[in-house]
Amino acid sequence: MAESMQGLKRTHRCGELSAAKVGETVTIMGWVQKNRNKGGLVFIDVRDRSGIIQVVCEEGKTDAALLEKAASLRSEYVVAIVGEVAKRSGAVNEKIATGEIEVLPSELRILSESLTPPFQVEENCKTKEEVRLKYRYLDLRRPDIQRNLMMKSQVMTLTRQFFAEEGFLEIETPMLGKTTPEGARDYLVPSRIHPGCFYGLPQSPQLYKQLLMCSGFDRYIQIARCFRDEDLRADRQPEFTQIDMELSFVDVDDVIDVNERYLAKLFKDVLDVDVQLPIQRMTWQEAMDRFGSDKPDLRFGMELTNVTDVVKGCGFGVFTGAIENGGSVRGINAKGQGGMPRKKIDKLTAFVKDYGAKGLAYIAIQEDGTVKSSFAKFMSEEEMDALIKAMDGQPGDLLLFAADKNKVVWDSLGALRVELAKQLELLDKNEYRFVWITEFPQFEWSDEQGRYLAMHHPFTMPMEEDLPLLDKGELGKIRAKAYDIVLNGNEIGGGSVRIHQNDIQEKMFEALGFTKEQAHSQFGFLLEAFKYGVPPHAGLAYGLDRLVMLMAKQDSIRDVIAFPKIKDASCLMTEAPTPADEKQLEELGLSVVSE
Repeated sequence: MAESMQGLKRTHRCGELSAAKVGETVTIMGWVQKNRNKGGLVFIDVRDRSGIIQVVCEEGKTDAALLEKAASLRSEYVVAIVGEVAKRSGAVNEKIATGEIEVLPSELRILSESLTPPFQVEENCKTKEEVRLKYRYLDLRRPDIQRNLMMKSQVMTLTRQFFAEEGFLEIETPMLGKTTPEGARDYLVPSRIHPGCFYGLPQSPQLYKQLLMCSGFDRYIQIARCFRDEDLRADRQPEFTQIDMELSFVDVDDVIDVNERYLAKLFKDVLDVDVQLPIQRMTWQEAMDRFGSDKPDLRFGMELTNVTDVVKGCGFGVFTGAIENGGSVRGINAKGQGGMPRKKIDKLTAFVKDYGAKGLAYIAIQEDGTVKSSFAKFMSEEEMDALIKAMDGQPGDLLLFAADKNKVVWDSLGALRVELAKQLELLDKNEYRFVWITEFPQFEWSDEQGRYLAMHHPFTMPMEEDLPLLDKGELGKIRAKAYDIVLNGNEIGGGSVRIHQNDIQEKMFEALGFTKEQAHSQFGFLLEAFKYGVPPHAGLAYGLDRLVMLMAKQDSIRDVIAFPKIKDASCLMTEAPTPADEKQLEELGLSVVSE
């Protein structure tokens, strides 16, 4: 039978007790982690979000009725215990913070009983994720998940404090907004009052925060919920949280400066990690050429080498064909991997095919200096030697090459570089390597649509010196005043300076293939606002979940979100989404067409 806690008041959390409290009477409340009955001696581990404390009942010392009650406890029962803090009679438990003390109870109440849980509530639980997410409320009792969410709470608190001190105002923007077809797919909310009309949930507060700059708030911050109806991957969720900011009367360096100081404070206060300022900067072009990625992981080498000029006249058609088609040949040197078995190289070849590559060419240099290669028969000895020299190939090295359009070569070798680092265990989660990537291309070509799309969004300011290229129609060469902050190969935030001049904005829409009517129907309210005096402004947004995931050294953002969705955007615990009631649909003027 569950008992009341009336008359009792918790004095301490379990993990807050220490040797300094020995001799004091305390009241703790929490869950039974485990109960060990040694016949006349009962050990109960009581857990709450702060940690665990051992409670000891012993025949002859503990009241007989209390001892019997203690023996009946099972895991996940909720208990209230009044007792005296004492030095441990047995060996000290080094594994827990309260390992040198125990509580000798004078009162025990069972506040709530529990069924046998479907899995043990413990650190690093090996139970399948589907089961854990179905019973997420139990999963969330695990100390490791609780630590993640406490860290996230701390990050949010520090973020608000830091930006408030920097003169930012926290302003909320609407959840129910206008749906715009550019970018990812919107989540739609039907309107009951306006039948046949829909709100779109925000993919980000982008347009609103620019309007706040027009309104003179000059520094805005929001911890904002965002929604995207897109196909999910391990680090994607249909709803996620951004630390969103916008600043007026600033340029790139101003945004970078305040954010570097923010990151340094965050990592120092939360992890006691010193971030060296200023953070390294690298242009998009340099990042692609050296790492094949605009979010490079700088914790290890294995940089790409462009060998196009070295092989352009060789006899290997795969290389020369790619070059003739305007592409390139690039390679990476996996140091010391010359002895990698053929089977493993074949697996790496299959891996790069996911990134559009048709294959991988390789040269394995044996310890004795002899060479095994997939294409040696097409090359003269001089050509082979020149290629190995260009790649700084030493005995024992494995050289891997891709030849195709630049984008395919970058994507496949960029991903291969990280895959090899994982396999060779070169990635240290205790090392935090930040880098700013700047000067992104303004546009990217879409083969699907046969036109240029905005790489960032249509409101991104081109670099001033590249503006003449807009009139010339040389869109592929224009660089944007856009910047991303990258940590250990993950883009944790990104932003740009925005266009605040009407004439440039109109040219931008034109370049993107919008007619005046289309631009106006989608973004009319913003364009209208820009006619009434708009300050130069710029912004940045972090993915809060991804940032905390890296700080907590987790592999999935689901481990830092209290109630996450799975890959098909459903919630295993609540079974959302579910069909709506006929009456609800009727009120909204909707009917469901079955396929």
